[in-house]
Amino acid sequence: MNWCLIIPLIVGLICAILGYLLGRLSSGNNNAEIDAWKKKYAKLEADLADCRSKLSTQPAVAVIPFDAGLAKSVFGKAIKQDDLKIIEGIGPKIEKLFQKHGIVTWKALSECRVEKCQEILDSGGKAFEIHRPGTWPKQAQLAYEGKWAELLKWQDELKGGK
Repeated sequence: MNWCLIIPLIVGLICAILGYLLGRLSSGNNNAEIDAWKKKYAKLEADLADCRSKLSTQPAVAVIPFDAGLAKSVFGKAIKQDDLKIIEGIGPKIEKLFQKHGIVTWKALSECRVEKCQEILDSGGKAFEIHRPGTWPKQAQLAYEGKWAELLKWQDELKGGK
């Protein structure tokens, strides 16, 4: 008999048996880990279903259509939708600064706290120190709601947004 052939076969068989036994021993831990992931997944699915049900029960948010003709008739010039420069005190540089921070619509600016507006201005450096955004969110709300006459009347009373 050729031992050169039998010894590798025996060693291979022993390694296969040991590998199988080690795999069985360590697979017990994997089942617990798989069960833990399944529980996390089930919880996330339940959370998602809960969020979806809450979302479906909330009233739809009404979108106020932009009337460029009405805005032009009040201001005497063409107004582009969500042009932040229509706000008294906001010029092209401040508009770009706000857009850089994700404030790109009148609605977004109307929902922005005055403190947040000031933080955005502060982030622009010394050139923006003199600006006071105290009325900007309210002006943006009037623009978003299409209350052009009220906005123009108020802006006539303001000086530089103050």
